[in-house]
Amino acid sequence: MIQPRITVSVNKKEKALGDLFGIFFEDLNHAADGGLYAELVQNRSFEFDYTDNKEYNSLTAWNKVERGAAHVEIHVETAEPLNNNNLNYLVMEVMLPGKGAGVQNIGYNSGISLVEGETYRFSCFYRRISSYSAPIVIRLENAEGTICYGEGTFEPVQTEWTKVELKIISKVTDKHARLSLLAQDKVSLAFDMVSLFPSNTFMGRKNGMRADIAQFIADMKPRFMRFPGGCLAHYGSTNPNDRNSMYRWKNTLGPIESRPTKSNIWKYNQTLGIGYFEYFQFCEDIGAKPLPVIAAGYDPHTRRAVPLDEMEPWIDEALDLIEFANGDTGTVWGAIRAEMGHPEPFGLEYLAIGNEEVGAEFFERFVIIHHAVREKYPEIKLIGSGGPGAAGSEYKRGWDCACSHGVDYVDEHYYQSPEWFIANMNRYDGYPADGPKVFLGEYASGDDTYNNAIVEAAYMIGMEKAPAAGLACYAPMLCNSDYVNWKPNLIWFNNHSVYGTASYYVQKLFMQHQGDSLLHIEAQRLPQPEIISKPITGAISFETKLANVEIIDIQLKNLETGETRQYERRVITPDQTSSFLDTIDWDHYSLSFRAAKLDESSGTDISGSRSFEVNFGKIDENNKLAWKMDWWMNLSNVCCTSEGRNSELINYVFNPQAKQEYDYRLEVKGRELRTFIDDVLYAETEDKLPIPEELYYSASIDEQVGDVILKVVNLKEYDVNAEVVFDGEAQTERNVTVFTLSDHLDEDRNSFEEPNKVIPKQMNMVWDMNHRSYNFPKRSLTIFRFLVN
Repeated sequence: MIQPRITVSVNKKEKALGDLFGIFFEDLNHAADGGLYAELVQNRSFEFDYTDNKEYNSLTAWNKVERGAAHVEIHVETAEPLNNNNLNYLVMEVMLPGKGAGVQNIGYNSGISLVEGETYRFSCFYRRISSYSAPIVIRLENAEGTICYGEGTFEPVQTEWTKVELKIISKVTDKHARLSLLAQDKVSLAFDMVSLFPSNTFMGRKNGMRADIAQFIADMKPRFMRFPGGCLAHYGSTNPNDRNSMYRWKNTLGPIESRPTKSNIWKYNQTLGIGYFEYFQFCEDIGAKPLPVIAAGYDPHTRRAVPLDEMEPWIDEALDLIEFANGDTGTVWGAIRAEMGHPEPFGLEYLAIGNEEVGAEFFERFVIIHHAVREKYPEIKLIGSGGPGAAGSEYKRGWDCACSHGVDYVDEHYYQSPEWFIANMNRYDGYPADGPKVFLGEYASGDDTYNNAIVEAAYMIGMEKAPAAGLACYAPMLCNSDYVNWKPNLIWFNNHSVYGTASYYVQKLFMQHQGDSLLHIEAQRLPQPEIISKPITGAISFETKLANVEIIDIQLKNLETGETRQYERRVITPDQTSSFLDTIDWDHYSLSFRAAKLDESSGTDISGSRSFEVNFGKIDENNKLAWKMDWWMNLSNVCCTSEGRNSELINYVFNPQAKQEYDYRLEVKGRELRTFIDDVLYAETEDKLPIPEELYYSASIDEQVGDVILKVVNLKEYDVNAEVVFDGEAQTERNVTVFTLSDHLDEDRNSFEEPNKVIPKQMNMVWDMNHRSYNFPKRSLTIFRFLVN
């Protein structure tokens, strides 16, 4: 066999890589409260409510403490609040102090995590209600309250709201500790904003980030950080004063006790302790450019929309944000930034308007905001929405809008299987280099195994090489293991430890070794992938979970031979969720039927729980395709399941109304698919087979130091030995550092028990710059950094 050759042209630059690889932060999975935000007290302002989560009340995470013969009553009042944004406060009435009377906070996860010798900053606002006072002991203790780990005391003499701050040193390490506020005599007090922070926050900031999680993020060296969402950014009421409002950045500024409480779309309370100032500051601390996402006055989940003639506040939302980030101290919002402690501008370059949007209503409003920002701040790079999928009506609508209005980037989102990523490795090769650039703002391959990580690595190489690819970030980034909303995630943590997944280490390697300019690279003598033609055949059935659907006029037709099969009426219901139709082995066929959803509530459900679907090409439950009607957020789609892993091929706006019949038709030709509704073509796509290439490769140069970087992914089940040649390099040899992810089973993954099971290996060697052979291990990622001697 002739040895393959990879040739890197070190003096031939193809494109600037810019800020290609970054990170995405959204407060789901308790990524902020109970996560990156270092606050140790849960429900510190007693604002938890059943509207946030049906399990919540204003005393969630708080317990009454009565030790010995103690007697205390606690309740929450609103008559004399700390401020108008923070209405709830705790009233503690101690009748008998006994051996301890008061309240205790359980923290997050299994409790408050303390480290021996570390200092903790306690603070609270209090107001004395009774005519008499009594000392209050602030105590760090074990879960049973029998062992004191450290304490401080204050005398609550003030009858107006007063802030108290204490420092307490923990005598022990305990992952399950509690914080208690105990009176030493009879007293009646009001408490609010009861807080406990470790002094050891990231960069030592007072309202700061948890040091270990923040360091994991900083170690990646991301070029940018997208925040605060995600669906969190655009879901909710258009009234900024509502508890369930869309994320309004101005509400997140100022003293933390003055920030309003907010319901989180992910079904918990959001304190806004990490606000826009903290986001910008954190970006600065880790060396990442800020990339904020703002809403456009439209919520695609509920279709709430601000009238077009009332868009001025939403225009101001964008313009004022840029002034807050970049304005000098003589501007209104620049002065507010300076007052918060940062007189220097934050240097905002990017602004995203919208998340994954659905519907013309968004794009009407987007254009209004886009025009206003372009006019006042033409230097800001603006990012529009490419919808919630890799293809379809909203993807097309987003790109059409961007091309028509000169938008800088289009934000694409897709969560797919490894098979989809392999089949679409060259997705961006055909995108024009002179149009809007791609911002792949959310993506992941469905799990956090070793297999997922190396497939993602190969896809990232494609991003590096594609002329139109501009920005990309994996999603989501953070997950508290006891509060999981979404999988997979890049970094997992509990209340005392943190680990990165295999995908984390791939992202970290690509960020640390991105380079500044892409170099020309060619491969010779690599075997070409075998072209396999395998038509979609198998069982066909109708399926639902909660919908009631009547299906009539069912017909299967072989479009090559003309053979036709007719079927009797079918009904699927929550009690009869499946109706098998037939099994076929035709290459080119159509399925047509007429169906109506009988549910009165259909057309209003945004979760997709009342959807129905056609399964086809079904081998078993883990290997099939599905055409889903009324799937999610007014969308229908076509998706594929391979070995139990799901991918969405295309989605489009279609929401069948209750008790209205529609004519449906599915056409399958080989692996090409088309769907029609009432004779209108809604979707045209292809279920490509995942056939990996022999090697995936890219090269870049670090302009700061002159290092040449070569990345190679081998997805094959065998090693590939290739010659690496450098063209145009006068120097005969260089020292090289090699980073390798290899020698793992596909199913291997990191965990709290084995956090380093999948991590890169590093070695140093000397490389003959003329040519040298290297053995690329099977199922591996290899990164060479050729150093300037």
